[in-house]
Amino acid sequence: MAPARWLDEQEARLWRAHLGLGRELQRAFERQLERDAGLTAAEYTVLVPLSEAPEGLLRMRELGRVAGWDRSRLSHQVRRMEKRGLVVREECEEDARGAMVRLTGRGRAAIEAAAPEHVETVRRYFFDLLSGPERRTLTTIYERLLERLARDAG
Repeated sequence: MAPARWLDEQEARLWRAHLGLGRELQRAFERQLERDAGLTAAEYTVLVPLSEAPEGLLRMRELGRVAGWDRSRLSHQVRRMEKRGLVVREECEEDARGAMVRLTGRGRAAIEAAAPEHVETVRRYFFDLLSGPERRTLTTIYERLLERLARDAG
């Protein structure tokens, strides 16, 4: 086995900053969503792709792929959201084994209430602090990292 390639001081500092940024951004988003729309981050994660889909309707499988969740987690989340009246589950007309999720009027109202301040929160804590060249550099870096992760995932 090859010896461990330990992080040097600068690499460790960058890694800790990356982890801290992700954690603190998530907290800021969760506070904003709860305050402005009474939504959890998980609910917002489901509502966004549904609000962008034609007729507010997606297959469970596609919704899980977009959210990055396994079937069990998505199923539990959709069940909770059905109880709140944000979504409804429907049978898939094309495939009896498939299930569809539809955004309700209440769900659309919730996402529309949350989205403007959510975007402002993203701008306030991320984009407003970066110059155009920094944004382009980060985009290039993030896309490269995501490509590597996708390739290694198989």
